[in-house]
Amino acid sequence: MHYELTAEDRADLQARGMLPETIAAYIRQFQQGFPPIQLERPCTLGDGIARIPAETARLVQLYTEAAVAGRLIKFVPASGAASRMFQLPLSFFQQPELLSNQVLVRKAAEGDADCQTFQRFLGQLDRFAFAQELRIVLNRNGHTLEGLLSQGQYHTLLTYLLTPTGLNYANLPKGLVPFHAYGDHSRTAFEEHLVEALEYVRDASSVARLHFTVPESYRQAIQTYLDGMCHRYAQRGAQLDISYSIQKPATDTIAVDLDNSPVRDRSGALAFRPGGHGALLENLADLQGDIIFIKNIDNVLPDRLKSDTYRYKKLLCGSLLHLQQQAFFHIAQLKSSLPSESDGARIAIDAARRFAQDQLSLVLPQDFAKTPTPSQRAFLIEQLDRPLRVCGVVKNTGEPGGGPFWVRQVNGTTSLQIVEASQVDLTNAEQRARWQAATHFNPVDLVCGVRDYRGRPFPLAQFVDPATGFISEKSKDGRSLRALELPGLWNGAMAYWNTVFVEVPGSTFHPVKTVMDLLRPEHQPAPVPPLTTRLD
Repeated sequence: MHYELTAEDRADLQARGMLPETIAAYIRQFQQGFPPIQLERPCTLGDGIARIPAETARLVQLYTEAAVAGRLIKFVPASGAASRMFQLPLSFFQQPELLSNQVLVRKAAEGDADCQTFQRFLGQLDRFAFAQELRIVLNRNGHTLEGLLSQGQYHTLLTYLLTPTGLNYANLPKGLVPFHAYGDHSRTAFEEHLVEALEYVRDASSVARLHFTVPESYRQAIQTYLDGMCHRYAQRGAQLDISYSIQKPATDTIAVDLDNSPVRDRSGALAFRPGGHGALLENLADLQGDIIFIKNIDNVLPDRLKSDTYRYKKLLCGSLLHLQQQAFFHIAQLKSSLPSESDGARIAIDAARRFAQDQLSLVLPQDFAKTPTPSQRAFLIEQLDRPLRVCGVVKNTGEPGGGPFWVRQVNGTTSLQIVEASQVDLTNAEQRARWQAATHFNPVDLVCGVRDYRGRPFPLAQFVDPATGFISEKSKDGRSLRALELPGLWNGAMAYWNTVFVEVPGSTFHPVKTVMDLLRPEHQPAPVPPLTTRLD
């Protein structure tokens, strides 16, 4: 494929921190594609998925010691816009011919699911936590919510809800949208994450540390908003240490047309697209953290339902610390100065092997037992001296997304991986059957240990499987194009980490993917019990 980079292209690449060779590498990747993941079988309880032990005191103790020592930080990818969340009302806003009661009623009666859902959206607007903000902006402009609804002025209503004329929810980061109502006030997803962090990442000085990845265009607005939150909570005796980063321009990928030629925008510049959440691995590495909780921005619950989240966050962290202590112990034993053929060395190797197989689900090469003792020792050290993650997984209830699988590697062994549907060849009947047999789902509930046994940060980029990205087809300005995403943050970007899956209850997972999810009972205020009259 022949293409030429202009002087402007080279200047753009330099500003992004990218080399011209990167463009060539991306085009080769488009041409070659990515090999599909080879599913061996889904992980199930007892076969890749563990349960929290009944005796949890030791795990809680380990967690508490790490928290008090200030080893913990919470990492929340929060760059996503709320446009997808508000996709349904946005689609009706963009089709004003549908915004009449007559049309809506007729199409809903004919079975149009979108019209039925939109009618429900309109009919229950006052149940959303953002209803008060909407009322305020409407009143400021001479309208009332009830008036616009009764008069069928739905386009005006959506204008104030979705566009810069009003609340601008179609463009705001999702974290700035009010999720939950608390009597006379509401909380955004950002604030709910602060409340969570104060419970399970607070240190001995009562400081809770969080890191948000945010869109560059809203970084200042988000920081100003959260600075206000910090001040409010400081008045209650809590301290929040919040840091921010943006997805680096150097991790963007180019778009190509269907012939794999670079696409240019209307100004003639190369068209770049964000490289997906896998690009955030650099942000994660830049933290130079120790024990890192990772959770999505939209998976938060109101206070009345947070107790399970708190309990299992602490237990997952304790589980990771318990495993990390054992891994560090075995590495130290393997690295001791015992002669390779001594009984002590063989005992250390056998103990490390059992730990790796039983606790980390490591599958040894078939010829492991026949290899020389020094090679066994070196292999086990290399396998144990890796970043570690403990991933909470929930029972599969049909939510879209990835799950835990045993995956066959190129070298013939198998390993535990979080796999997305886009990574699997679902046209292959055998692979599709294995995908559909999954019993558990990935809610993005991770605790990560990213320092080695010497206390040094791991070079996380060295543990990525570059063959696990994927290519999708998009449409931009009426043109079809192909987009490339880097290996996902908890998929291929962590492919060579040591991974442990632990079942957690579904009560810890209630994401808000669409605005209608906010009408689920879990995101609504607790129902008020009816008054009863006692007759004596």
